[in-house]
Formats: sequence, C-alpha cells, structure tokens
Amino acid sequence: MSSAGSAAVPEHDEAHRGSFSSRRVFILAAVGSAVGLGNIWRFPYVAYENGGGTFILPYLVALLTAGLPFLLLDYALGHKYRGSAPLTFARMFRRSEGVGWWQVGICAVIAIYYAAVVAWALSYTFFSVNQSWGDDPEGFLFGEYLRAGDLGVSASLVPGVVIPLAVVWLVVLVIMALGVQKGIGATAVVFIPLLLVVFGFLVVRALFLPGAMTGLDALFSPNWSALTQTSVWAAAFGQIFFSLSVGFGIMITYSSYVAKKTDMTGSALVVGFSNSSFELLAGVGVFAVLGFLAQASAVRVDEVVTEGLGLAFVAFPAIINEAPAGALIGLLFFGSLLLAGLTSLVSVMEVVISAFRDKFELTRVRATLFVGVPAAVVSLLFFSTTSGVYVLDIVDYFINRFGILLAAVVSMLVVAWVARALPGLTRHMNLTGSIRLGRWWSVLVAVVIPVMLGFVLVREFLAVVQAPYGDYPSWMLWLFGWGVVIGVVVFAALASRIKWRPATSLTVGEEER
Repeated sequence: MSSAGSAAVPEHDEAHRGSFSSRRVFILAAVGSAVGLGNIWRFPYVAYENGGGTFILPYLVALLTAGLPFLLLDYALGHKYRGSAPLTFARMFRRSEGVGWWQVGICAVIAIYYAAVVAWALSYTFFSVNQSWGDDPEGFLFGEYLRAGDLGVSASLVPGVVIPLAVVWLVVLVIMALGVQKGIGATAVVFIPLLLVVFGFLVVRALFLPGAMTGLDALFSPNWSALTQTSVWAAAFGQIFFSLSVGFGIMITYSSYVAKKTDMTGSALVVGFSNSSFELLAGVGVFAVLGFLAQASAVRVDEVVTEGLGLAFVAFPAIINEAPAGALIGLLFFGSLLLAGLTSLVSVMEVVISAFRDKFELTRVRATLFVGVPAAVVSLLFFSTTSGVYVLDIVDYFINRFGILLAAVVSMLVVAWVARALPGLTRHMNLTGSIRLGRWWSVLVAVVIPVMLGFVLVREFLAVVQAPYGDYPSWMLWLFGWGVVIGVVVFAALASRIKWRPATSLTVGEEER
C-alpha cells in the first residue's frame, strides 16, 4: 500500500519549483533530453550490426512494448506526485525514496563526464572551419588535442580541453539558474528546432555525396536471419531504453513541471516517435557520409563503420577532409552534436538540482551553485587531463549498463510490486489522457519490461565478467567502473536517511491518488 496521506500537495510547492508554460514547451524539452549524442553516433551502428533494415522490426516492437510504456510510467509518477525523483518516490511509498536518489546519483555521474564530450564537440565545431586535425584525425584527437598519455590517472591538464569544458559548464549553469521555463524551456524552444534544421541540412547534403547510396544500401539491406537471434532483440530493447532517457529520473522531473490537466499519454507518443524518427534520420545521414568515405578510400562500407568517439571525432573528420564543401559538413555535424549534447546535459543536471531543491528547500540559484559548481570542478579535474578520455570511457560503459539498467528494473519492481501503485497511476493518466491505459500497460510495466531489461542486464554482466572491458588495468575498472556503480548506491542510501524539511509535504490528496 502507498504511504501517501490525505493532505494535498501544497500549491506553493509547485509555485516554488517552477513549471513549463505549455504542453508544447514540455514536449520540446522532453525531446531535447531524449535526442542526444547516442541518437547520432550509436543508433546507426547498432542497426547496422543487428540486421540492417531487418532491425527496424525488433526496434519498433521494443518501442511499443518497452520504450513507450516505460516513458508513460515516468510521466505518470512525476505528473501525479509532483516532485523530483526522490520526492516522487517518497510520496508514492515512503521507504522507496532511495530509488529516487539512486537515479539522482546516476545523473550526477553522467553530467560530470557528458560535459566533456559536449566540450569536444564545441572544439571540433571550430576545428571544422580549417580542418585543424590535418591528414591524421585519429592521431590529432588522441595526440595533439586530448594528449592522451599512458593508461593510468594523470593530473596533467590539457589547455585545449579546459577552456571549452569551462565554457560548457558556464552555459549550462546559466541555463539552470534561469529556471524551468526561462532556462530549460526557452533553451528547448530554440535549440530543438535549430537542431532539426541543422541536422536536416546535413542529411540533405550527405545524400548528394558520391557513394551515399552505397552507404544507405549497407544500412538498410535486410538480414532476415537476424530476427532469430536473441542478441538482436536484446540490442533493440537496449537501444530504445537508452535513447528515450527513461529510468533515471529525467522524465519524472520534467513531467512534474507540467500542468495537472495536460494530456500526458498523447505527449508520450509524440516524444517517443519524435525520438525514433530522429534516430532513423541520423542513420540516413551518417551512413550516407560513411558510404562516401568508403568510396573515396576504395574500401567496403563495413571497413569504415564505427560508433561513438571513433565515428564523431575520427571518421567524420576523415570524411570532411575528402568531401566537397567539407567545412560546411563539419559545421553541420559538430553543431548538431553540440546542440543535442547541451539539451541532454541540461536535462540530466535538472534531475540533480530539482532533488536538492526539494530536499533542502533551496532557491533555484542556490541549488544551481550548490550542485553545479562542485560538478564542474570534478568534471574539469578528471576530464580535462591527459587521462580524461580513459576515465570517461570506463565510467560511461559501467554507469550506462550497470547503473541505469539496474536502477530502472528496481524502480519498476518497486512501483508495481512493493508500492502497488500501478492502479492509481493508471487512473491518474486516464483522467486527462487521450489514450487510455489499461491492464495491458500494467502487465508490460510489472512483468514484460523488467524481464526484458533483466535479460539485457544479465547478458551485459556475463560479457564483462568473461572479458573485462577494454585493455584497462583491473584497478581502473574497479575504481572508475564498479566503484562508481557501487558508490552511487551508497550515496542513495545515505541521502535517503536525511530528513526532509518540515515544509515539504510528503503526501498527496485523495483526488490525486
């Protein structure tokens, strides 16, 4: 049973926290969170490696049976209980507050290293003008730019990274200090349409490059035998889960800023399909330019396909060197990375700031400084050094797989089987939703999605046990990998023991149950 009491959430709580001015602004902010670097540099590779055109089928199944239902769960929690992740879980079931702080800890870790990648995108936007990376993009990235040293932890700062990283943090903190509507909402209203225009130009330009059709043929050629492989279906569910920004507090926080009579089920469909449409657009653009690179290098497409840092900061600079109007392609591509990264970074930071505001009743500016300044300092200390790229790679791998995934599975089990909150959440969403939720949604959230994500989690765990990640020494994997994952859980346990300020209501009224 929920431990919610009978008193309604005070109206001054919501006025103090802030809100989005309209459903349109909320949707743009949610799309800005979902559309990030992973859409551009991860989805095309995952689709290519898992059946090409055939992958679209398991991808759509995963979207409909896992992605959208989980997105609806996050929306239902935040919209009903009107709080940050910890406050939402505390209002739903008092002893589940730690799940919310677990999500906050994950977001704090992600923000600290994600800012570094956004800073690299900022640098490369300027590098694109005159192809500063020269004839050896890989050597430039790890040598002249990042100055990556031997494996280990170094305190040697890299001036070329310090400055853009400081700029990124300054911009983000200003946005956060301005508030929900004037900061986050206004940024989304400007950046998301701009991102679509910029990336749209990139795709159109890419389609006219020599070899573009070869790249698209490589991406969309179906491999029907892939449908019989469990790894392909696991990849589809994993991709949908990661790309929608569900399960680690972002959508709970954002939906708590939406007016009570907003159509949340319809909003979820708009956000979910907008995110997936952008991923498909990214696949078209990326593989069009990879097809050009393959033709220019007289190799097969599979010899130039890559993902992540290799795609963004090695393959694309190589393409820009060869392509007609390469500087324009570079500006469009890295500008897209910058815009997508900033909107996602803002959403991740808001989870942490909102939680501390609710817990300690801080003003927006004080909470931004209290959270943002230490995060910026840690980010600069670890990720603007000669060992930053190695630490980033390890932290990103472990927190995504064994932080986000595990927290998501636990949160669903707590909501469904401990708090028994699904019936109340269903009624709440159906009050104003254009699409009615029924027993099908409860079954997906309580059983199907936990089982599927649990399967993905076990596969990832067995893979890293059988073959430790990368070529890193074990002490680095334990410190920055498992250590960070465990540290976030410890943080959650400690934070949940701190008492809420007396003015913070931990109850919701009968009409909101």
